[in-house]
Amino acid sequence: MQSNIPALAPGLNLFPTLKPPQKTLTFHQISALLITFVAYASFHASRKPPSIVKSVLSPEIQTNSTSGYGGWAPFNGPHGTHRLGELDLAFLSSYSIGMFISGHAGDRLDIRLFLVTGMLGSGILTIIFGLGAWFNVHKLGFFLGVQIVCGLFQSIGWPCVVAVVGNWFGKEKRGLIMGFWNSHTSVGNIVGSVVSSAVLEFGWGWSFVLPGILIIIIGIFVFLFLVVNPEDLGFEALGQEIEMSAQIESNKSLENSEKVESDDAGLLPSEISDSSGAIGFLEAWRLPGVAPFAFCLFFSKLVAYTFLYWLPFYIRHTAVAGVHLSDKSAGILSTIFDVGGVLGGILAGYISDKIEARAVTSITFLLLSIPALLLYRVFGSISMYTNIGLMFLSGLLVNGPYSLITTAVSADLGTQNLIKGNSRALATVTAIIDGTGSVGAALGPLLAGYISTRGWNSVFFMLILAIFLAGLFLIRLAKTEIKGKLNEGKWRWYSVTAQ
Repeated sequence: MQSNIPALAPGLNLFPTLKPPQKTLTFHQISALLITFVAYASFHASRKPPSIVKSVLSPEIQTNSTSGYGGWAPFNGPHGTHRLGELDLAFLSSYSIGMFISGHAGDRLDIRLFLVTGMLGSGILTIIFGLGAWFNVHKLGFFLGVQIVCGLFQSIGWPCVVAVVGNWFGKEKRGLIMGFWNSHTSVGNIVGSVVSSAVLEFGWGWSFVLPGILIIIIGIFVFLFLVVNPEDLGFEALGQEIEMSAQIESNKSLENSEKVESDDAGLLPSEISDSSGAIGFLEAWRLPGVAPFAFCLFFSKLVAYTFLYWLPFYIRHTAVAGVHLSDKSAGILSTIFDVGGVLGGILAGYISDKIEARAVTSITFLLLSIPALLLYRVFGSISMYTNIGLMFLSGLLVNGPYSLITTAVSADLGTQNLIKGNSRALATVTAIIDGTGSVGAALGPLLAGYISTRGWNSVFFMLILAIFLAGLFLIRLAKTEIKGKLNEGKWRWYSVTAQ
């Protein structure tokens, strides 16, 4: 996945006992999983401050004893939420554009150095944003510029970490493994929320500076110890040859399944002949399943990122049991959504491994999340207990398919039989799927900023509509999966009940 032979992580030269044969393959698999987990969790932790400080920067809640607007110019005033939405758009737009570029570059560069560059750049830009509080900056252009550049650095993270995990793990149990692993997004959100909320009372600048320092420190650790490929330590390529040999008995059925998918979805291109080189951008788009899952993720991330960037603001401005929470309490309470997301990602991965149907699993979670959001909006303000319970359920169902598509599905599609298990395609496929999703992620918070001025019912209607559209893109793939499993006799319980 890198050009020529990349240098081994210097930490392994400093501590030779970390190399084989002193340390086994399993040790290094776990190490790769943990290092990439912590790395991407730090990315998400550094993205969380804007959502935490929104209620401080934006117009304050009006009470009988106060009038006018507080906050921080240019985000206060009657159009404050519009400016905040534009700030989210600036970051997420550059992130989505950078995602396509980063994935393409990730197949050709030293992934460890590329990933570290993204982490250090993200940390520095996050700190610079926070310095705006101490230097009394009130220019919208400054904040927009910082977010645009930061989004480009942030986009480096995802294709890199998915490619590393894809190298170290074969396809067996991939959904469950990546379900656990992908909880880094929710864990990062929780850490970012808690850290940013804890120091908010000392000034909103600290809410950016601390997460920025955190990702820089972790970036140095990644530089020292991350091993990108098993081959770098003398092991066989688990994401390619071993995966293919493990699936040799089921190759015929997989090929038949791909043919059925081609007939139903019209996505199967001619076989890609160069399995040793990095796959082309358009070739990756034409791989079976890439386009439907990419557009599904567009709407899934629209919903997930609207919650990511606006949930603390919503909680702050919506009375729970007749009481408005403080900025700090709202930020900490919002982590319940991410706690549900951790379980949702693991559960979706486990179920998809059991039934061997990613699309069926994803569409089931999407459909169930519609009534969950309705219940949260209608009954979430009754009491703190109902708010926490329904927020947890919403996070579980919303983040389940989002987690599954961005990890196991991306890895499956990037190492499928059609490209002969070529894991060099993995970063490109991952970037296409998550990059398309990131366009939706950019759109969601922007729309929420504008639509929220008309009332939060309108925002929830937008979210439910997006979930419905996400499910539509998977109908044909789900139908193909169901047909394939019934033909193979793997869903015998269904055949028995049907009779």
